Amino acid sequence: MEKTFTYARSFKELEVYKQARILSNKIFHLTKNFPKEERYALTDQIRRSSRSIGAQIAESWGKRRYENHFILKLTDSDAEQYETQHWIEVSLECDYIDKATREDLLIQCESVGRMINSMIEKSALFCQNRIAKT
Repeated sequence: MEKTFTYARSFKELEVYKQARILSNKIFHLTKNFPKEERYALTDQIRRSSRSIGAQIAESWGKRRYENHFILKLTDSDAEQYETQHWIEVSLECDYIDKATREDLLIQCESVGRMINSMIEKSALFCQNRIAKT
């Protein structure tokens, strides 16, 4: 049986984007329980970095005309994913989350990171069919 591939018409259809949104939403709700004195420090930092993962993926979608720009924005997204991992570790060290929560969040970050890197490796496939036929 022959496999057929369909191209995403929007960044919203990308599984990596969907997973990044789930991660940032989970972090948002989790950080509601962080101490108020962390509002403009750790809470703000982890929310910003986790939200930026999906935002950079969306922005990369708009830069597909130039493959190097597409890759650059995906690289920025991966960097935000790593920054989020850092803030997760800090959250554990401050006893704001437990080890099980840390592990769950890190697994999600790493999964998103693998998907981002797969897109980078296959960037030509995303950029060659940039103009969708309607």
